[in-house]
Amino acid sequence: QVQLVESGGGSVQAGGSLRLSCAASGSIPNPYTMGWYRQAPGKQRELVAAVTSGGSTNYADSVKGRFTLARDNANAKITLYLQMNRLSPDDTAAYICNARKERWPFSIYWGQGTQVTVSS
Repeated sequence: QVQLVESGGGSVQAGGSLRLSCAASGSIPNPYTMGWYRQAPGKQRELVAAVTSGGSTNYADSVKGRFTLARDNANAKITLYLQMNRLSPDDTAAYICNARKERWPFSIYWGQGTQVTVSS
């Protein structure tokens, strides 16, 4: 059973930084992509950043140059980080970790989310 547990959310003033972590337990079927999504109240869930099994990273235009995604596979533990700099109130949302298998049969996993609130 795959579980994704996020941490690192909180409240910060505009211009500040936060680092989110997503710890994966269980065995994610290979090959897989991991990433972060976010959802603000009344808005659709949107992709923030993702990294494929081959190491290719994709960022939403709104976070390019401010957010950095990193994946750590040390000691057979998978942890996904999202370093968020120069935060703005528009970044306020629940940030949700995601993992999905890249090939058939497809499978997808979601964390519970961690709240990020940026005040002006």
